[in-house]
Amino acid sequence: MKWIEVNGASLRYELSGQGRETLVLVHELGGALESWDDVLPELQKRFRVLRYDQRGFGLSEKAKGTLALDTMADDLAALLDGLGITAPCHVTGLALGAAIALGFAARYPAKVKKLVISSPATGVSKDRSAQVLERADAVERDGMRAQVQASLDRSYPEILRGNRERYELYRLRWLANDPAGFAAINRMLADMDMTDDYGKVACPTLVISAKHDLLRPPAMIEPIARKIPGARYVETESGHFMAVQTPELWLETVLPFLTEA
Repeated sequence: MKWIEVNGASLRYELSGQGRETLVLVHELGGALESWDDVLPELQKRFRVLRYDQRGFGLSEKAKGTLALDTMADDLAALLDGLGITAPCHVTGLALGAAIALGFAARYPAKVKKLVISSPATGVSKDRSAQVLERADAVERDGMRAQVQASLDRSYPEILRGNRERYELYRLRWLANDPAGFAAINRMLADMDMTDDYGKVACPTLVISAKHDLLRPPAMIEPIARKIPGARYVETESGHFMAVQTPELWLETVLPFLTEA
């Protein structure tokens, strides 16, 4: 693992694999670059893989207050520039990371060759905004442990916990989040409106929904796919964090799209 200072933040990243094309992995809210551990070996066989801890998460520089989607997209652009990666990349993200990947593709179309977004969390309804802001205040006040059960019951439901070791590892990593950074990106989510971004995506796009996603069910994701020009849509037997919860299925769904001519 390495660190780089870009766009005013120190970001931890890893660049691995031997492929000609670069694949960028954008983790979920509460995740880190380790969220991709179970799919990484297969990806490294085909791509040069860039994964990183977003600002405020993992071992990247911490954040306070409120983050902005523009900042998160600019971080990724600056990371690519800082590493000298100039050719268009494949970009994929999970949940809120998928929304960041989508926002990046809309803002930097020349940098994206293909886009894969799984359960994109592109904002919340006005009636849920207050709830998200309350969660932000609660983790800052009481810490991550006070929210872990309620949060993972929704994002990582029992039906997806057949591999208990995988679930427990995820739970322990989730508990180690910095409460201020977690709160800051929750506040970003509460205020996000990506309506104008969908039509700006200019690359081939795969939009994935999951039948066991209690936060972003297929009925919420399919309309997003229809608003992205030429996007493909697929519904899977997975959950909100597909690459974590069902890594084999994620690979089966994503690799054919990324590798086709």
